[in-house]
Amino acid sequence: MEQYGDPHGGSPGLRPGRGHLPAGAAGGRLIDLANAVREDPALPRDAMAALLARHGETERELRGLTGGEAAALRRAVAQLTERVLTETDTDRAAEALNALLERCAARPRLSRHGGHPWHLHVDRSDDASWADWFTASAALALARLLSERGGVAWGECAAPGCRRLFLGAGPGAPQRYCSRACATRSRVAEHRRRQRGG
Repeated sequence: MEQYGDPHGGSPGLRPGRGHLPAGAAGGRLIDLANAVREDPALPRDAMAALLARHGETERELRGLTGGEAAALRRAVAQLTERVLTETDTDRAAEALNALLERCAARPRLSRHGGHPWHLHVDRSDDASWADWFTASAALALARLLSERGGVAWGECAAPGCRRLFLGAGPGAPQRYCSRACATRSRVAEHRRRQRGG
């Protein structure tokens, strides 16, 4: 049976700032941004900032998200989507994550900035670009999810006509659909096809 719940694996009400999210919540931030960039490859800076604010980024932090930083972040999200989020093979996903961590991550360190409590950073510095910070933190979150769940814990919806990405809800049967609506629509279509003898 497929599981749906918090599509991001995060805790309700948890809204820490830049770089300070549990793996499931950081993965959810990536999924939301990846879906937004897929829907609008030229996602405006203000729409991107609003999405990041919903995931806990503060107004102060978002002032540093310039037009140029937003364009670099869009490219980083597209790269994460292409190399990792649409990859179904666990070994290839792990290799892609290792390559991204090699390129963008640094030795983990504790950081306290911008009024946040101590939290883990894996980007190269507290002044890293938005794209480097996002790539490093997203790659670490996905690597943790892959290692904890023993395989790819994300995917692209299997429903015809839907390309939404999702983060799996946890252990159990692998999730194939982004939502109950897509799962139901696909099951109904399959049932009708069988009824017609096709």
